[in-house]
Amino acid sequence: MGQIVTKIFPVLNLHCAGCAANVEKSMRKVTGVEEAAVSYASHMLTIRYDSELITPEDLRRIVQAAGYDLITEEEGREEKLEEVQRAGFLDLRRRVVGAWLFTIPVVLLGMVFMHIPYANWIMLVLTIPVMVIFGNTFYRNAWKQARIGRGNMDTLVALSTSIAFLFSLFNTLFPAFWLSRGLEPYVYYEAVAVILAFVLTGKLMEAKAKGNTSAAIRKLMKLQPRTACVIREGEEQEILLEDLMVDDVVIVRPGDQIPVDGEVIAGESYVDESMISGEPIAVGKQPGCRVLAGTINQKGAFRLIATQVGSDTVLARIVRMVQEAQGSKPPVQRLVDKVTAVFVPAVLCIAVLTFVLWILIGGTAYFSYALLSAVSVLVIACPCALGLATPIALMVGIGKAADSHILTKDAVALEQMRRVHAVVLDKTGTLTAGRPVVTGILWAQGEDDLYKRILLAAEMNSEHPLAGAIVHLLQDEERIEPVSAEGFLSLTGKGIELMYASRRYWVGSHKLMAASGAEADRTLREMITGYEEDGNSLLYFGCENELLAVIAVADQLKPTTCEAIKELKQQGMEIHMLTGDGERTASAIALQLGIGHYMYDALPDDKEKYVRSLQKEGKTVAMVGDGINDSQALACADVSLAMGKGTDIAMDVAMVTLMTSDLLLLPKAFAISKVTVRLIRQNLFWAFIYNLIGIPVAAGVLYPVYGILLNPMLASVAMAFSSISVVLNSRKIR
Repeated sequence: MGQIVTKIFPVLNLHCAGCAANVEKSMRKVTGVEEAAVSYASHMLTIRYDSELITPEDLRRIVQAAGYDLITEEEGREEKLEEVQRAGFLDLRRRVVGAWLFTIPVVLLGMVFMHIPYANWIMLVLTIPVMVIFGNTFYRNAWKQARIGRGNMDTLVALSTSIAFLFSLFNTLFPAFWLSRGLEPYVYYEAVAVILAFVLTGKLMEAKAKGNTSAAIRKLMKLQPRTACVIREGEEQEILLEDLMVDDVVIVRPGDQIPVDGEVIAGESYVDESMISGEPIAVGKQPGCRVLAGTINQKGAFRLIATQVGSDTVLARIVRMVQEAQGSKPPVQRLVDKVTAVFVPAVLCIAVLTFVLWILIGGTAYFSYALLSAVSVLVIACPCALGLATPIALMVGIGKAADSHILTKDAVALEQMRRVHAVVLDKTGTLTAGRPVVTGILWAQGEDDLYKRILLAAEMNSEHPLAGAIVHLLQDEERIEPVSAEGFLSLTGKGIELMYASRRYWVGSHKLMAASGAEADRTLREMITGYEEDGNSLLYFGCENELLAVIAVADQLKPTTCEAIKELKQQGMEIHMLTGDGERTASAIALQLGIGHYMYDALPDDKEKYVRSLQKEGKTVAMVGDGINDSQALACADVSLAMGKGTDIAMDVAMVTLMTSDLLLLPKAFAISKVTVRLIRQNLFWAFIYNLIGIPVAAGVLYPVYGILLNPMLASVAMAFSSISVVLNSRKIR
């Protein structure tokens, strides 16, 4: 097994859901390809393959052989795709205008002035340009698909219009054949022209509507500038972004968009990171601070050294995550894919059966009806609406979430979120601001600078969220210097131990204190109770089996936490809180927020067991944490959400990342999920119903009873409208 990579490539020349299915089939047959998914809505191929067995150029050749094309270049891909799409849209618009200029007189001749001399010949002359010049893509693409034994929407359009045209041409050239048999030699040039004109119009409207759904991706991409000012060989140079390399020194001036992820090496400024983190307040930057591509420098100037360039920047990863999510497929799409795969062959069979049944029932006198009905079946049964139903709603839903700083890793998470019964929330950093402060230190043996130096040394080596508050107090405010400890031992979920002067010191939870054989006296216990009732978290500091101090740390609730919990309850969610704090602190926080279910003294294993216990009760569980300490619980939850600020770990761990610290994004994420899935179901319902009703009506089942026969022109209108309605319905999310 070589190196497995996941890539996203724009696919060109897709005309319908059948085209997307054809590209998928071609890709899945290739040795070295593990997974391949094509989204007709976004025209993107998401593929997982062995890079040692196959290259992007190999993939492109395979796709080209199937009648399509790939953009495989990494550099300038978005610009090239946008250019191709713009050119395609303009060409499609010219075709639509040209087709209607010729179609309108054909319709007038066919419907109103059919008795003027040489009407059939004039319609023939006017219809040929509609087919050969403006609608030629349908026939070219249908021929390409036929050569590889496949079909798509172009197959249906090409067949239906070709049959109608050839029948009309025969009747124009040899009208006596029917007249001698007592039948009228009808022609259907107007049906041919109108079908092509309406299908082209529908594709134009669909392209315009789909273009608007990609606004979130384009908005993210435009955050990064095209050029950067670097220092090379002692001189300032303006270079293209793709030429930027790791370790380049980049100059960032006031008002500039930062072109690359890096570390400040000179100068100071404030940087607006709201487009990445969602936080509205500018962040101060000085040497040693990290800066991200796409963020905006304010008044100061500084220099940075590039640490991550191109596709490795946080912004590029966010764009890639949104693209992958929009191209992924939820379980509901699997059924649609199976239906779409057999749709065109099934429709061709139904059209032939329709023609045969009309002839068997009515004889040659019903030949025109048989032909019209078969053509109508071919026209009305376009699978586009079916193919667009799920991906277009996902594109809009995931794009809307990205606009709100909610990053969704895949479509499965978006669909799964609507089923959630219980939301499990980690306390520190999720419900609270994650910026704790020391509210008091209770010294059991009297205050001693040596103990403070040992405590500082321990906490400087701790990964616990509360350690930073103690370090800030002792190092920054009291100017204490740490001791040089002889060794450290991190005790997961409990605390930290260190050796100094051949004695064991420890800092951590009351569980660690109990395990060390230490205990607080009565006076200290009363003070501890008071701190816990006020919602403080407590850390215990001791030596061997002796308690030295109790540190009270408060992590304030976020301003939006109460409102977010209230909204989640209104959505019918059952709220649970997990914390490593003691019972009194956990109880105080839970009471303040109105949370009825909580667990205190929770270690990482305990959190995982808690989530699994809820799942055993038959509940779908969403776990919300910081993506690091809660990784076990996040991994086993049905839906995992990380509270992050654009950090690499937060994006890697969870299915969904809330990029800002605003907890109100949580109920918003669930709301977007529910709306998106509801629209997917609506789209699928109407797409299925449209075909279930439309095809029998087109075949003529209503004719024997009501005398209703669907004209191919009306079938083309209905077909175009079905796709457009699916796109417009999906855009309601925005």
